[in-house]
Amino acid sequence: MATDQDDERDAITAAIQRLLDGRPTRSTGALTTLQLAAEAGVKRWVLTHKHVDLKEEFTRRKSEVNGIPPAFQHLHARAVDAEAIARALREDNARLRERVAVYAQVIHELRTELDRRTDNRGQRSLVRTLPTSAP
Repeated sequence: MATDQDDERDAITAAIQRLLDGRPTRSTGALTTLQLAAEAGVKRWVLTHKHVDLKEEFTRRKSEVNGIPPAFQHLHARAVDAEAIARALREDNARLRERVAVYAQVIHELRTELDRRTDNRGQRSLVRTLPTSAP
């Protein structure tokens, strides 16, 4: 004859397997004690005080899959790839911003020299006007 404790243990064991397989039916599928309790249909304290061995088994098995259910590992890999691409884009953006700042400074200095040249037509300037070719 099955007791309430046996029923709880069976529900928790089945919930552990569903979560680790990435097939949640009552929870978000996150590999947490709270979601394990939700998946098993028990209160969290039942795991943390009454069936500590099952909670510890869940924690051990969760660490074996790096906390990511197999069904979600491909999504995790895509997220890691996207983060790497975003990091590279941010670095590239920073390099381009530095270049733009240098170019802006060069343009400013050239403009200043051109203005000085225009103001002092009679004085010799380092900026030379390039000849234009007539079509």
